[in-house]
Amino acid sequence: MPARAYAPPPSSGRLSAARRFLADVWRLTKPYWSSEEKWAARGLLAAIVVLNLAAVFMEVWFTQINADIFNALQDKDQNGFIHALLVFGGLALVFIAVAVYRLYLNQMLQIRWRRWLTERYLGDWLENQTYYRLQFADTGTDNPDQRIAEDLRSFVQLTLSLSLGFMTNLVSLVSFLAILWSLSGSVTLPWLGIDLPGYMVWVALVYAVAGTWITHRIGKPLARLSFDQQRYEADFRFAMVRLRENAESVALQQGEAQEARGFGDRFAQVVANWWSLMRTQKRLVWFTSAYGQIAIIFPLLVAAPRYFSGALPLGSLMQTSQAFGQVQGAMSWFIDAYVSLADWHATTSRLTGFRHAVERVRADARDHAGVERAVAADGALTLDGLALTLPDGGTPLVRADLTVRPGETLLITGPSGSGKSTILRAIAGIWPFGRGRIALPPGGSAANGSMVLPQKPYLPIGSLRSTVTYPAAPDAFPAEAVREVLDAVGMAGFADRLAEEDHWSQRLSGGEQQRIAIARALLHKPDWLYLDEATSACDPETEERLYGLLRDRLPGTALVSVGHRPSLAAFHERRLTVRRDGDGIGELAAV
Repeated sequence: MPARAYAPPPSSGRLSAARRFLADVWRLTKPYWSSEEKWAARGLLAAIVVLNLAAVFMEVWFTQINADIFNALQDKDQNGFIHALLVFGGLALVFIAVAVYRLYLNQMLQIRWRRWLTERYLGDWLENQTYYRLQFADTGTDNPDQRIAEDLRSFVQLTLSLSLGFMTNLVSLVSFLAILWSLSGSVTLPWLGIDLPGYMVWVALVYAVAGTWITHRIGKPLARLSFDQQRYEADFRFAMVRLRENAESVALQQGEAQEARGFGDRFAQVVANWWSLMRTQKRLVWFTSAYGQIAIIFPLLVAAPRYFSGALPLGSLMQTSQAFGQVQGAMSWFIDAYVSLADWHATTSRLTGFRHAVERVRADARDHAGVERAVAADGALTLDGLALTLPDGGTPLVRADLTVRPGETLLITGPSGSGKSTILRAIAGIWPFGRGRIALPPGGSAANGSMVLPQKPYLPIGSLRSTVTYPAAPDAFPAEAVREVLDAVGMAGFADRLAEEDHWSQRLSGGEQQRIAIARALLHKPDWLYLDEATSACDPETEERLYGLLRDRLPGTALVSVGHRPSLAAFHERRLTVRRDGDGIGELAAV
C-alpha cells in the first residue's frame, strides 16, 4: 500500500507544526512513563540524569585544572604542576566510570522501553485482525513490519539521546557561561561609544546563532529525504521477501525478467533518493566541518589581544578558549544534532501515522462494522439479509440468506469471483464490508470451537510439530497424536520428523500443505469447520480420503465447504450455489 509522501510545513505554519510534532512525541512517549514499569523507568532516567549532570560538573572542573596546569607551566611551578596533574588523573578515573555507567544505564532503559512499546504495538496490530483490515483501509501506512521492528528502535534511541543531549547542553551552557563571562572582561565599541561586558559571551552567541541559521537552511530537506529513504528501502526489501515466498510460482512461469525489472525500478528509487541525501549531507558537512574547525581557533583570536596586553595569563587564556568552546558548542547543539533531529522527525511521523491508522481501523471495526454479529439462541449459524460489498463500501458483491444447524454439512459452489470465499470471511469476522446479520452458534468463534481452512494454509517457520498443531502450542497435543493424524492424511513419511525445523511452506507441495491443514482439524476437533477450497490441490482420490476422514472422525462437526468439484457433493447433505443476477451480483440459492 503506498504511503503518503512526507511534506514539510509551509513557513507560516512552522510554529504550529513544531507544536504538533512535540505533541506527537508526547503521545508516543507518555504511555510508557505512566505504565506499570513507570517507577523502574523513572529511576533509570533519574540515574542517567544525575550521571549526565556529574559529567558536566567534571567538565567544568577540568577547565579549572587545565588553567592551573598552564599557569604552573608559565610560572615554572613544578610542585603546582604535579599537584594539578594528580588531581586531573583522579578526576579522569571518576569521569571514565561515569561515562561507562551513563552509557550502560542508557542502553538498559532503551531496551526496556523498546520491549514495552513493541509488545503494545504488536498487540494492537494483531488484535481483532487489524493487520488484515489495514490492507483494505486507505490509511497511507506502508510496511507495518518496519514500523514495529525499526522505527520503534529508532524512536526510543533518538528520543533519549536528543532529550538528554539537550538537557546536558543546557546545563553545560549555564555552567560555562558564568566562567566565560568572568574571564571575558569588557571591550569598548568605538563606533557606539560603550563598553560591552562579557564580550566573549556575545561573540559565542552571534557565532552559534549564525551557524544554526545556515545549518537549517542547508539541511532543511533532510527530514523529507530521510522519510522517503526509509520507505523506499522497505519497499525494495519487501519485494524481495515476496519473491522468496513465491519462488516456485515465479520459477514455473519464468518470471525472472519481470521480477528483475520490478527490483530495478524499486532500487532506482532507493538510489535516486540516496543521491539526494548525499548531496544535501555533503553541503551540510562542508559547512559544519568548517564551522567546527574555525571554532577551535576563533576564541584564541578573539581573546589574544587581552593575553598579549597582560590582562590574561596563559592558563586563563586556555580556560577562556575551553569555556568559549563549551558555550559555543552548547549553543550550536542544533547544528550537531541536525541530522538526528531530521531522522527523529521522520521516525515520529511514520510511527504517528501507523498509530493513527491502527486506531482508525479498530474504531471502524468497533463502531462501523457494517455486518451485525450476534450469538444465535438456537445454536445454528444464520445469515439474515447478508449483503457483502467490496472494501470501497459501495460495490455490491454477494447476497446470502442461510441457516446451518449443528452437525449439518453444506457445500457452496459457484463460478470463480462470485463471492463464495467472501461469505466464509464474513462468517469468520474478517470481512466487515456490507450489511445484514450473522448469528453465530455459541462457541462459534475461532478461539472457541470453529476452524477455517483456507485454500492456501499458513505454515509457520519452525518445527513440523508446531506447524501441525497451529494455532495451538506445539505441546498442546501428545506427539503420538500428531504422528497418528499425519499418518491418517497420508503423510506417514513425516511422522518421525516432528522436531525438524524448516520453512515448510517452501518444502511441502500444495497438496501436502492442504493435508497438514486437514490434520490440524482432526487434532482440534472443532464443532464448526469451514473449508475454502481446502482440498483443491489434492487429487480426487486424496480429496475423497480426506473428506472421509472428516466425516468419520468428526461426526458431530458441522461442515461448510466452498468448492468446485462435483465429487464434493457426496460428502455434504445440502448444496447451494452462488448465481449472478442481471446486475452481476452474486446470489446464494439452492441447487
